[in-house]
Order: sequence, then structure tokens, then C-alpha cells
Amino acid sequence: MTERVVLAYSGGLDTSVAIGWIAEETGAEVIAVAVDVGQGGEDLDVIRKRALACGAVEAEVADAKDEFADEYCLPAIKANALYMDRYPLVSALSRPTIVKHLVAAAKKHGATTVAHGCTGKGNDQVRFEAGIVALAPELKCIAPVRDYAMTRDKAIAFCEEKQLPIATTKKSPYSIDQNVFGRAVETGFLEDIWNAPIEDIYEYTSNPAEQREADEVVISFKAGVPVAIDGKPVTVLQAVQQLNERAGAQGIGRIDMVEDRLVGIKSREVYEAPGAIALITAHQELENVTVERELARYKRQVEQRWGELVYDGLWFSPLKRALDGFINEANQYVTGDVRMTLHGGRAVVTGRRSDESLYDFNLATYDSGDTFDQSKAQGFIEIFGLSQKIAARRDLRA
Repeated sequence: MTERVVLAYSGGLDTSVAIGWIAEETGAEVIAVAVDVGQGGEDLDVIRKRALACGAVEAEVADAKDEFADEYCLPAIKANALYMDRYPLVSALSRPTIVKHLVAAAKKHGATTVAHGCTGKGNDQVRFEAGIVALAPELKCIAPVRDYAMTRDKAIAFCEEKQLPIATTKKSPYSIDQNVFGRAVETGFLEDIWNAPIEDIYEYTSNPAEQREADEVVISFKAGVPVAIDGKPVTVLQAVQQLNERAGAQGIGRIDMVEDRLVGIKSREVYEAPGAIALITAHQELENVTVERELARYKRQVEQRWGELVYDGLWFSPLKRALDGFINEANQYVTGDVRMTLHGGRAVVTGRRSDESLYDFNLATYDSGDTFDQSKAQGFIEIFGLSQKIAARRDLRA
């Protein structure tokens, strides 16, 4: 029986060429799998037909936008997940979504190997392969660009030799990955970290320096889940899409950073994630109102570790699953509304309200009606600072 390889297929030049390339290198039949996580571009049926025309024995396409939003973006919102305090894990979140579909296709078609188009230098190779073996330890993984030296020049030559039905246009100077949660741009002139980004590289966001009217929005959450925008019910996908449009129009969500890659190098990345940044900003503020102090302090530590695990490709790991349980519990009372002004590249919170609020006006106010017993403060401070006081006496004797 001929071996089968499932290929993560985008419809572009490299993965189209990889179908025939893998067949020649391994003698295996190739099943192409394309997953729509909101990256836009061509119709899924067009992509499916191209895969078959390029030599795939089977081609599957999946509209996974709602799945991606509900099962991957939402946990990131609940976790306020920002790798290195800035990056909302745009690409890292989409990889386990795709992995799940690749593994399902491999089992369905009796494939022994899964292939992807990553290089040997980036994070995505780890995210794909660590995810695949976590779900199906028996599967092997290959990467034609990395393992068989499939350079772009070789890919174009192969495409022309085999007369594959795909345009071999001049390559963009940038490497771009995008989905509904955001967009990542790297390489080209951006590799010189002194060079400023130019407006041409942005698609999801307008120039924040341009004059425009501010946009006020109210985002409603229930147990950490965005459920309404300006009082109108939304799915998680709709919340991200609507805020991509509204926050993006105000230039919100642009991130230019040098980040620590898993493979040990520093890399300059430019991101656009207007909906993600607006939702995380609102969610963080509602947590400030509804989450008890010690839980909130500890959750911030968990958020950092959760983001690192996801960035490093360990979505399906035991620790990540355990932290999900904690994060869901911590979101139990994160219910209410947050009002924000979107303007000039910033999402600024201007109001918050919740039936689960821990904010007590009568305790907080300095006006009449104050119920805080200030007479107890002096004794509290004396006991609270007692250990420091004792240590200070010893230090002075020394």
C-alpha cells in the first residue's frame, strides 16, 4: 500500500509545489488540507481544486473561523495573553487549530506523515510538530523547505517544469501571516531594527496620526466571554471582526517589537491586532473590577506562563490544560460592561459597570457616606510593618 502524507496547504506557490515535491522525494501520495482561520484571500473551493490540479490525491478544506475564535482566541482573551507583555499570539493561536485538522485528516486517510511549509529557523515548525505528536504520537513530520532544501528558486523552476496551475509572481519582500485575530509582518527592510515601518506594510489598521472622529464602544462580557457590542449580541468571532474594523479604523493594535523566538534568536516583528488589543484591554479592566486582589495578583503570573507555553507551541501540553482550568475559574465573575474610546491608536477605558463588582462606592468615597473605619488603620499599619521594624533595629545595631 502506498504511504500517504497530509500536507498543511495554503494554496500559495510553496505548498502547491510541495505536493509534487513530496511525491517525488518520498514516493507517497499527498492529501492537501487547507484551514480557514480568517486569513482572507481566495475561496476555499478554489484552493481545493488547485491542490487537486497540482497532484494531490485528496483535498480537504475547513471553514474553522468560529472554531478558531471560540476555542483558541477566547482562551487568550480570558488569559489577557500578551507574549513579552505585548504580542497577542496571533500566529501561535492559529497553529493548534490547523494541527487539529491535519491530525484528523491523517487518521481519516490512513496517512503516516504530516508535512508543513515552515523553515528551520522559526517558531512555527515547533508549533506544528509538537502539536502533531501531542495528538498523534505515531505520526511522523516533514518540512520540505527545511528537510529537502526546497528554496523559492527551486520551487519556481519545479512549478514551470511541471506546468502547475499557479502564478509564479515576484515574491513580496515581506513574510506575512494573518488570521482573524491579527496580522504578522517580518523580513525585508524590517530586518534592520533601526528602520521604521512604512504605512504600506499595514492592512488591518489605518494611520493613527490621521485626524478622525473618536469612536465610543461598549463591550459586554459574561464570565470572561465577549457577548455584546453596544448592546447587540455577538459571537466571539463577530466581536473580533467588529472590533478589527472599528479599532483598526482608529489605528489601534500596531505593535513593533523585537521578540525572543523559541529557537534562541531575537526577531523583529510588526503586528496588527486591533480587535485582539481592544478586547484584551476591556477584559483586563473588567477583571480589575470583579476579581479579588490575591486571585488577580496570582493570575497575572499565570497569564505570563500561559502565553509562553502557547508561544512555544505547547498548546496541548498538560501544564497548559491545567492552567486553562485556573483561568476559567478566575473568570467566573468577569461579567459586565466596559466603555472605551477608540482614537489615535489607543483604546482608552472610560467606564465600567458590573453586578459582580467588588468596588464599593461607600468604602471608596472621601465624601459623606464614607463607611470605611479609618480609626482601625493605625493598628493595621503597626502590625503590617512590624517585621520590617524589627529587622531595621537589627540592621542599625550592625
